Amino acid sequence: MADTQQTSLPVTLDDVRAAAATIAGQVERTPLNLSKTLSSITGAEVWVKFENQQFTAAFKERGALNRLSALSVPQKTAGVIAASAGNHSQGVAYHARRLGIPATIVMPETTPFTKVEQTRSHGCRVLLSGLNFDEAKAEAYNVQQREGLTFIHPFDDPHIIAGQGTIALEMLADNPDLDTLVVPIGGGGLIAGMAVAAKGINPDIRIIGVESAMYPAMKQELTGKPVHVGGSTIAEGIAVREVGRMPLDIVRSLVDDIVLVEEAHLERAITLFAEVEKTIAEGAGAAGLAALLAHPAKFSGHKVGLVLCGGNIDTRLLASVLTRALVRENRLARIRIIGDDRPGLLALVSKIIGDQGANIMEVAHNRIALDVPAKGAEFDILIETRDSQHTQEVIEALTLAGYPPRQA
Repeated sequence: MADTQQTSLPVTLDDVRAAAATIAGQVERTPLNLSKTLSSITGAEVWVKFENQQFTAAFKERGALNRLSALSVPQKTAGVIAASAGNHSQGVAYHARRLGIPATIVMPETTPFTKVEQTRSHGCRVLLSGLNFDEAKAEAYNVQQREGLTFIHPFDDPHIIAGQGTIALEMLADNPDLDTLVVPIGGGGLIAGMAVAAKGINPDIRIIGVESAMYPAMKQELTGKPVHVGGSTIAEGIAVREVGRMPLDIVRSLVDDIVLVEEAHLERAITLFAEVEKTIAEGAGAAGLAALLAHPAKFSGHKVGLVLCGGNIDTRLLASVLTRALVRENRLARIRIIGDDRPGLLALVSKIIGDQGANIMEVAHNRIALDVPAKGAEFDILIETRDSQHTQEVIEALTLAGYPPRQA
């Protein structure tokens, strides 16, 4: 798929270098760190670019700042408008305020209140319109025409693409030996810019894109298939129904492959970033690591650069992901015990569990279920253990005591 001829593409390596000069000192030059533990887990030499350390916790600032800096004086005076429920809105709003440019952000009416307030806190005007991104974008175009504003597209714009490409410049400056870059794909602006920069510096480097299995819009476009996407994904930042035309041209020329990842791999990647790197990744931000977990043979033995492109995840969702990880690892297990309904039975069972070093998190009694004897009682007990082996040891101890449980 890869073709390193960039002469006919809408963005060049020089454009990316110019963007780097424009945004220098105004965005964070985020670290690129080797993760020994993730390398051991995946079989690749894993280097992580921590774009979640930007002020707005996502890479979108780079392209937004580069685009805003390219506006004419009359355009800056009139103001800009963008449609987004996520990281693009915050990137535009934050840097527009820094540059003294009036900004309007149109967000769907279904946008969580916290995201609306985060965006509004950057000093912009927030308009709520429509039930989804497409309806919000349509309203943004209406306001743009009515008020004479400049629309800042999240990915289908050469300045946006060039700005995002500065990530690859920094990664290869910090580690020129990287032979593979793994990049999440939504609308395509990030991977397009990074591919232009990386292939311009090293034509032999592999660029691998990652899409949610529910939203493989770019992969379908490249293979000439009708685009069929949809579903509830934890990687909402890359859940895009229509990719950009400019990114599509660049990806077709420069990207070597696109892989798909399932929800379980995205959840595990978020968990590993939290447990191993002690850092927060949103679903889209963890997609690169998810690709290594889902397709290890493709990356084993390679020097791989991952972009942790964003860390804006709802705290309740993060808590759910981490708790589900404990269940998958059998460190949280619900066991069911049926015994005589007599005083002291629960205390006896609790002592057996405690003697094994496990922790009881929750207990529920059930005396009226028809599969329980009339003089019996059923206990659903949620226990916390060290690992799957420890859980099995608790079950064996209860069985030896005459209370064989089954996992509920």
